[in-house]
Amino acid sequence: MNLRIALVLFLIPLKLSAQLFQTSDGTVKFISDAPLELIKAQSSKLSGLLKISDRSFAFAIPMNSFEGFNSDLQKTHFNENYVESIKYPMATFEGKIIEDIDLTVAGEYDIRGKGKFNVHGVEQIRIIKCHLVVQPGKILIKSTFSVLLADHNIKIPTVVSKKITEEISVEMNVLMIPKK
Repeated sequence: MNLRIALVLFLIPLKLSAQLFQTSDGTVKFISDAPLELIKAQSSKLSGLLKISDRSFAFAIPMNSFEGFNSDLQKTHFNENYVESIKYPMATFEGKIIEDIDLTVAGEYDIRGKGKFNVHGVEQIRIIKCHLVVQPGKILIKSTFSVLLADHNIKIPTVVSKKITEEISVEMNVLMIPKK
């Protein structure tokens, strides 16, 4: 709910709707490649806004929207024991694109987004590299980065330490279109 309020406040200063791009179905995948188990999950529930005029952005994904675990029990453990998705329902990233680029000009850009990355209720300032493809009426964003569980106070019990890696690989693919 707080994210929805933040997204509404984000819109207030806008004068031109063409300056705002949105997505509601971006894809996020993660992989935990531990010695005894490979865990993969994905969600197509990433939502976000990108304000062209100042290159600011806000993205959020519901933690309980991830699917594809090795079993239903594994998904339950993910939501209840590790990310605690009832207590911390969203992962968010909001900030600005560091590079001074004109996102109204078609082309491909390697950029860095700097901002507040929040997982499991722990906020950290992160710089995440992305590849943008700007085309008329759309912006494609791709990124691969890692998340250290310890950085977000996600504890892995010793008994399953060979089944869950401490560093999770994340892949994000987003198609953004002008907000109407």
